[in-house]
Amino acid sequence: MQVREYTSGADGPLILLLHGSGWNGLQFTSLSKNLLKYGRILVPDLRGHGAKPGRRGDVDYIGQLEDDLADLIDAERAPAQKVVLLGHSSGGGLAVRMAGGSHGDMLDGAILLAPFLKYNAPTARENSGGWARPLTRRIIGLSMLNAVGIELLNSVSVIEFNMPKAVLDGPLGDLATTQYSYRMNVSYAPRSDYLTDICSLPPFLVVVGEQDEAFLAQQFEPLMSAQTAKGRYHIVPETGHLDIVDSPQALAAIEDYLDGF
Repeated sequence: MQVREYTSGADGPLILLLHGSGWNGLQFTSLSKNLLKYGRILVPDLRGHGAKPGRRGDVDYIGQLEDDLADLIDAERAPAQKVVLLGHSSGGGLAVRMAGGSHGDMLDGAILLAPFLKYNAPTARENSGGWARPLTRRIIGLSMLNAVGIELLNSVSVIEFNMPKAVLDGPLGDLATTQYSYRMNVSYAPRSDYLTDICSLPPFLVVVGEQDEAFLAQQFEPLMSAQTAKGRYHIVPETGHLDIVDSPQALAAIEDYLDGF
């Protein structure tokens, strides 16, 4: 992973910022600087993304993104230092997935900005509001094969993203990732039993824009609070899916949460 580091010497948690699907850690340039007073900030370009993706849109095996994050935490965490994951969209989904997996005990907190919980969760709009085009037949077929232990076709592309032409034609267009393999798509979201992953979260904050184009903002609290009492929820008025990352009101909610670490 390519990792951007921001530090001010503050004695606080190690905070990892996880970008959303199709993009990279550059989306957190402003937010990272605003959070410096709370601790050391690491912003990885997840495997398969950014300027040095390896195989763009792909991983070696299901669960590799979690293993990568665990390796990064092991390498960078100071003794007894707390760890907070902050993820936007699919990055939030990855944080939820990690909480429910074998590395979940590494996490002391999670900040979920408009997190992707599952395509069939009550929080989801159809096809994430037009952002994603899943190749449903492939997903079903590969899911059936994986259920019986056949993984040879997991490199096949199963989802495409409606990346704006202005982005693709712009100066950073070469950093965009426009499709995912089956194993990447599975690795970047909570498990099929996503409610169990939610139950495993450490104390967490959910922040979502009232006008989120991909998710239904009002559905997060009833869904997640029915599984765990560890969450705090904040809806930002007149704010969409991408704008939530740099919203002043979102930042205020994040700062209030981090004040407890």
